[in-house]
Amino acid sequence: MWYLCRRKQVIRMSSKDKLVERFKKRPKDFTYEETIILLSHFGYEVHNKGATSGSRVRFKNEATGIYIDIHRPHPGSIMKEWMVKAIYLHLKSNHLI
Repeated sequence: MWYLCRRKQVIRMSSKDKLVERFKKRPKDFTYEETIILLSHFGYEVHNKGATSGSRVRFKNEATGIYIDIHRPHPGSIMKEWMVKAIYLHLKSNHLI
């Protein structure tokens, strides 16, 4: 995608910016791998909750101390619609998107 800024310069969006724009539309085919990239773009890192955590994964932003717990999808990699909505609301409430 290309965007024009005020000085008529053409600015190309990075792949992470494109991913953020795609996520804002809350697609039904958003993958777990895309979720990792998206959250890392905002400073979140994966923290496993231990050997007994099962499919639960914690993403924590070390700079702010904010975290979000999600469930890794299985057997496939497509995120559930309710989980995409929860991540969207989390990012929006923390003024990241």
